[in-house]
Amino acid sequence: MGIRRAPALLVLSLAAASPAGAAEDAIEGMVGPSGERLRYDAKGLTLGFPEPEVQLQIGGRLHIDAGAASFSRPGLAETFPDSVAVRRAWIEPTLTIGQDWVVAFQYDFSDPILPINDAYIAWKGLPDTILTLGNMKVPFSLEWLQSNNDTLFAERSLANAFVPDRRFGFAVGHHGQAWTAVASVFGDAASNGITGDGVAAAGRATVAPILEERETLHLGLAGIIQSRTRGDGPFNVSTPPEAFLFTRSFVDTGDLPDVARVSRIGAEFAYRNGPFLVQAEFIRAAIDRFGGPGETVPSLAFQGGYVEAGWVLNGAGRAYALAPKGGTTYATFKGVQPRDDQRVSRGGFGVFELSARYSAIELNARGFRGGAERDMSLGLSWYPEPNLRLIANVIHGRVQPGAAQSDALGTAPFSVDTVLGRLQIFW
Repeated sequence: MGIRRAPALLVLSLAAASPAGAAEDAIEGMVGPSGERLRYDAKGLTLGFPEPEVQLQIGGRLHIDAGAASFSRPGLAETFPDSVAVRRAWIEPTLTIGQDWVVAFQYDFSDPILPINDAYIAWKGLPDTILTLGNMKVPFSLEWLQSNNDTLFAERSLANAFVPDRRFGFAVGHHGQAWTAVASVFGDAASNGITGDGVAAAGRATVAPILEERETLHLGLAGIIQSRTRGDGPFNVSTPPEAFLFTRSFVDTGDLPDVARVSRIGAEFAYRNGPFLVQAEFIRAAIDRFGGPGETVPSLAFQGGYVEAGWVLNGAGRAYALAPKGGTTYATFKGVQPRDDQRVSRGGFGVFELSARYSAIELNARGFRGGAERDMSLGLSWYPEPNLRLIANVIHGRVQPGAAQSDALGTAPFSVDTVLGRLQIFW
């Protein structure tokens, strides 16, 4: 059994620091000479100063995956070499200055390639408006903008392959009583040095025709136009089969040279009624490439989507939040929270949530063969404490490999069945 490891001392420190295992809801420190106060609670470690009003909150998250996979034909086991891996090991300090300024930073010790996640400064001095500069999520896709602590399944759907990771740029967001609008301009990720992936403009608008305490109807539309030069790096679209433990994508365009422009459009739908939630998205991506003198290179169009449903068996369901503290994560559904009397540490049984999902991605177009995949998933989540979640997912996938993966996967379709478990600690 192989294990992709975060530093052992870090993992132990994060696990020990989790408020989920604390015997009390909050531990107040002594008041300092200037009125500063240290507090330890479900939100992590917070150091507050009264004048001026400043708070430094140190949070984090630790996600550990374990699982197994079986294939309909031999020779593919090497794509699933590890049965246990650290998915995320984040430290997340957030500095709040008065009512108007937020500085956020996230660092993933388990990711040597893209360790920097959020790294931005946000200003909220205008009514119902947030201006953000830095590395942040691109405002595209309801599923992507939801925290990975709160998604219905351990991993996002196949359609998330079309969503850019966090990028460095500028964003402005505004919201009303039942609507939001976000626009941004961005380059490459901060971990990659900002440049090298062109310049893009993105926008997302949502409306909630029904927005009640127990019932919410969400509609959203988002788009990205990304302009690239010949000097930018190669562009590709790929996705693993909805489990981090796979080391290879099953559908993959391979590196596409001379990509001039990438356009994406996404439509969102979600409906929540009490403990029930139904959510769906469709995403289409069009890729235009540079041609030689007098040469016309045909565009490529790919698409994907998902529909999923969740049922909180013995809880209130997922709340809907219009505006974030900073950044672009407007109009999302939050995670499940057990009541105090439901906590295992208070003699309860926690909260249970059932989920189901169908997702699909199509990377075949105009004679180009990038592959196609269809996944069906069932999930069960248990929330024994406000900062602790255990997830069990069963995923059945049907794969038609693309040409870029033919050497490793062959050309014949195959199926894969995956059992995945995750321990989530977050504060």
